[in-house]
Amino acid sequence: MLRHREELLPLAIYHCSIKIFSRGKGQSAVAAVAYRAAEKIQNEYDSKIHDFTKKSGVVYTEIMLPDHAPAEYADRTILWNAVEKIERAKNSQLAREIEVALPVELTLEQNKILVRDYVNQHFVSAGMCADFAIHDKKDGNPHAHIMLTMRPINLDGTWGDKQRKEYTLDKHGEKIYDPKKRQYKCKSIPTTDWNDQTKAEVWREAWAVAVNTALEYENHPARVDHRSYERQGIEQIPTIHLGAAAHQMEQKGIATDRGNRNREIRQANMQMQKLQRQIRELKLWLKRELMKSPQSALADVVEDILQRERQAKRPSDVRAVERSNHALELLRKHEIQDMAGLQAHLADMYREIDAVLVEMKPIDRKIGQLTEHIRQAGIRKKYRPIYEKYKVLKPRKQKKFVEQNREALDLYKSAGEYFKACFRGRETPTVREWKQELAVLAKRRDGLYDRYDSLRDEAKAVDRLRYNIENVLDRERARTRPRNRTRSQSMERG
Repeated sequence: MLRHREELLPLAIYHCSIKIFSRGKGQSAVAAVAYRAAEKIQNEYDSKIHDFTKKSGVVYTEIMLPDHAPAEYADRTILWNAVEKIERAKNSQLAREIEVALPVELTLEQNKILVRDYVNQHFVSAGMCADFAIHDKKDGNPHAHIMLTMRPINLDGTWGDKQRKEYTLDKHGEKIYDPKKRQYKCKSIPTTDWNDQTKAEVWREAWAVAVNTALEYENHPARVDHRSYERQGIEQIPTIHLGAAAHQMEQKGIATDRGNRNREIRQANMQMQKLQRQIRELKLWLKRELMKSPQSALADVVEDILQRERQAKRPSDVRAVERSNHALELLRKHEIQDMAGLQAHLADMYREIDAVLVEMKPIDRKIGQLTEHIRQAGIRKKYRPIYEKYKVLKPRKQKKFVEQNREALDLYKSAGEYFKACFRGRETPTVREWKQELAVLAKRRDGLYDRYDSLRDEAKAVDRLRYNIENVLDRERARTRPRNRTRSQSMERG
């Protein structure tokens, strides 16, 4: 049997899939969560017992609840049986799952914080109950399963409605009766936006932002991107997902069809990158050749381009005329007379763009730090009353209080450790001072972004003009180049 083993290097990857568990598909929220948490739970809806206690690789589980959710929902069995009980329809949507790949560069504790912050910011704060489990079999594929409730919870702790009925009214504002259905016409209006199609993209992008923020905070150079290669503008073929069985076989050195396909894709991508490097080298060679030979004034060449494009009739060619006119104005503005001047001006522009980017980087980093300072300060302020209440309790009552308020106390403690690590005994500025500094930096950053956009657009226009000029010069050289045979040689052969 063909055997193949690739060296596995730790590298952050992006994966974020979203799916819904539905009773209409024969699925069970209790079964799903029991498997992900490696627990034994009985489903009170159909009396089935789901025992996955022998499952390995589950390294951490946690339930996070909105403030107004019943405290007993912190028990996994109670929470998901309550979900099964409230959903009476045969085709009810029971739960949403978001599965994410965790960066291997981070430790388990750091990944806990990453997932916890992501879940709290995007789901718990919106009113969902969240139950997440981190799986890690030490095979280079740590990941988290985030189970979310589909139904909102009312302020009194009861389950709310997924949707409400709204009657269709006529022009007089009266309800319209449907004689065939023997009822008034109405339509269903969702009570939340959790099922909106745009939410999936928002959550996927938010996970990429959360991962990159965590990697940057821990000084790791790796970054992830939620967009496809095509959307990123990268000419590269994406590999296919191996799946658990194929991954295990590849780990043992056994080649699989999916593994072979991925190796073919990687080989094709290497060839594509090599071709792209050759094209870049060819362009550099062409520029050097153009610099060696005498050329006419750029204004004359540009006029030749304009003359050709003014004869165009298609809308795309009309836009090309507009671009060339703009480029010609740039030449006149900067008094560029030859190709050497154009190349030098373009190089200056890219250097200025790089300088703007260099100036923006520490500002963006500082804005991120200030934003996190303000967020952590908000956590400390929110949960300080709970912590103060805990401190004055007698020791025998503190244990029960901690069990009931574990999340709040953990967040308060985590925020305190955050500030301790950041300031190391130095005086901590006030939130007001941070906000003032943040406003100043944001205004400065906006100005730099405007400058960057302006320079980038102008550089694109100049580079496009350079490309057009090179094409004209190539045609001119081809037209004036001596033929291989002279006229007398041709007559003799004739």
